[in-house]
Amino acid sequence: MTEPAEIVLETVVREEWGRLTSLLLAQYRRLDLVEDALADAVAAALRRWPADGAPDRPAAWLLTAARRRVIDRLRAESMAQRKAPLLVTDAEHRQEGQAAMADPGGLVEDDLLRLVLMCTHPALAPESASALALRLVLGVSTHDIARLFLVSEPTAAARITRAKKKIVAAGIPFAVPAADVVPLRLESVAQTAYLAFTAGYTPGSGPDLVRADLAGEAIRLVRVVVGLCPDAPAPVALLALTLLQHSRRDARVGDDGRLVLLADQDRRRWRRDEIDQALALLDSPVLAGPLSPLAASYVVQARIAAEHATAATPGRTRWDRIVEHYDLLLTLFPSPSARLARAVAVAEASGPEAGLAALAAVEIPGSHRVAAVRAELLSRRGDTLGASAAYEEAIAACRNDTERAHLVERLAELTGADPA
Repeated sequence: MTEPAEIVLETVVREEWGRLTSLLLAQYRRLDLVEDALADAVAAALRRWPADGAPDRPAAWLLTAARRRVIDRLRAESMAQRKAPLLVTDAEHRQEGQAAMADPGGLVEDDLLRLVLMCTHPALAPESASALALRLVLGVSTHDIARLFLVSEPTAAARITRAKKKIVAAGIPFAVPAADVVPLRLESVAQTAYLAFTAGYTPGSGPDLVRADLAGEAIRLVRVVVGLCPDAPAPVALLALTLLQHSRRDARVGDDGRLVLLADQDRRRWRRDEIDQALALLDSPVLAGPLSPLAASYVVQARIAAEHATAATPGRTRWDRIVEHYDLLLTLFPSPSARLARAVAVAEASGPEAGLAALAAVEIPGSHRVAAVRAELLSRRGDTLGASAAYEEAIAACRNDTERAHLVERLAELTGADPA
């Protein structure tokens, strides 16, 4: 059955916005032009596709329409400045002859890495640079960016807007930094890649439990960085961490599309080749020396993931060691998300009462996960009334369709109500 044009457009915008932005930015280097042109192209699609039908290659259609609008805008600017021939000819020549590269040269050949490096300009605050790269280059929604940074959606939107204005007002070039500067930006790139991976591995909104394409693209980006700088600890540790987590992707979703909890997953569906590669990376000499706090935090998180990956059965998982890893992680990079995960580990190691005590001071504004964990632990303790209230709180805050369906089912199992 052919999908309605509106659904096709929604899907292509969600999945291709970042790539289209990257291609246009690489070609025209004008952030203001690119965003306006893409928005105009989507508006045109919204008018035409319902009547004409969605094109066979919707992303290519949007790219062509956006390019035409950029050219129109450049022509208008050229006319206004009485420099039409030079500017328009230059732009058209670029469109015809240039691949998706921001500038010539072979320092960084990967398009995605080039654009992330551009966004991590030192004139921007690190969190603003990462937010901008996630939105513009990788197409992560503002809601999910807010969840990743543990801020409200308006705060995340304002952060991105300020970064864009700063780039345009200050004339910050979309150019790859010099060779001696690239290593200085590697940790910012790694942080951005891990945020992108997390947005794909556990999307905060939308219909999918896993956006394997986004998570996979983030891993590919990390691989490129490791290839470029094999002696940099942070990217090596991050590659191990993401491979271990992503190795479980096939087992996390059932054949019926439902969420499968870690303890219920078919471990035969875990990607053993990726696990083996990650474990080898963790033994790499580059991780044996002094590490930055960021690199050390990736190593600790990877070792937590390795505890799961190497446990033959859920019952043989060494939760006591996982709690110790989280204790160390909290000394390196304390965060509400790490405290939440530690509370889960404590509950598995020592029972729901201990888990609830560890959870007591954890707050993650805008997230449903603290309430969801509390609900599960209260349920295990036998507090049906408290668990029901916590599930209702989690369901109200959850914007991921698959996770919300799981929470609704758990509440129905608890109360005996019809989940529909």
